[in-house]
Amino acid sequence: MKILAVVAGTNEPSNVNVLCDAFLKGVKDAIPQAEIVKLRLKDLTIKHFSLEDYHALCTSEDDFCRLQEHVQSCDALVFATPVWNFSVPGHLKNVIDRMGAFCLDEETRTKGQLPGTPAYFLYTGGAPVAAWKGLMRFTTSHLPESIRYYGGTIIGKDFEGKCQPKRGTFALIVDQRPASLARVEVKGKSFGRIVDRYVQTKIFPLHFRIINRTYKIGQKIVAKF
Repeated sequence: MKILAVVAGTNEPSNVNVLCDAFLKGVKDAIPQAEIVKLRLKDLTIKHFSLEDYHALCTSEDDFCRLQEHVQSCDALVFATPVWNFSVPGHLKNVIDRMGAFCLDEETRTKGQLPGTPAYFLYTGGAPVAAWKGLMRFTTSHLPESIRYYGGTIIGKDFEGKCQPKRGTFALIVDQRPASLARVEVKGKSFGRIVDRYVQTKIFPLHFRIINRTYKIGQKIVAKF
């Protein structure tokens, strides 16, 4: 079982990277045999999206081909990203756009090619959780919805708010929040078990099967217009 984690945080140290490590620790504790691959986008060189590279066979002379290989060979995806100005960083959005080259069929660009791949999303931000629930979960919804459109299955999301030592100051703070780290680790364990079951049986828990079925029905209805 292979899990790919893509971390969009650029700071060093990074709150979302620390949370991602706690989440992946939970995965590893639940499924010791899991292979974990973590890529930090700040360490990769990936060109901006253009139609020149919009085909399934990657010929790009940057790090995107390596990322594509990991996405296509993994059993699950984890995206860990800060929320900047109500959205995810541009370099992550660029990766999602470029993923369409191989995550959508080449004929119509409407059929997701990910084989139900389970995906989890970790977010950090300076705003409180109430702002996330009331606004930012909607302004960042393009990230999970893109993965769903690509054929993935959204297993869950987690937001860690008020990632500021004091108002207007951004720095590492989550390492001083044992409850937050423990919460994320527990969610990682749950995610690991769901992925392991899916790898072995190709069956998700009923809740996720209903959501996937409803989404596919919606796609068929929209396709008629």
